[in-house]
Amino acid sequence: MSLTADPPACTVPAAGGSSTHKLVNAGADKLIFKIKSSNNTEYRITPVFGFVDPSGSKDINITRTAGAPKEDKLVVHFANAPADATDAQAAFAALTPSGTVTIPMSATA
Repeated sequence: MSLTADPPACTVPAAGGSSTHKLVNAGADKLIFKIKSSNNTEYRITPVFGFVDPSGSKDINITRTAGAPKEDKLVVHFANAPADATDAQAAFAALTPSGTVTIPMSATA
């Protein structure tokens, strides 16, 4: 089971902007994920919860509002998805994550 982010880092203007990344599942099992941010004030992530099909990918959008330049990070917690899961948020609450992917975020002036 493995999940990677492409591109592996995010750089956006401190004045605000957005970046799209793919979560890529190279494994044979469907994965479920939850994304946490070190800065929920200036960043908005969509989706926060979701599924990534086997050998598939899922787009995530990182949007930054205006603020001072600084370094932050996203941590994507993931696990094998339950076979009957349709609501990622509800299903993730009952799981223990089995891995993480960290996406460094840099807001530049």
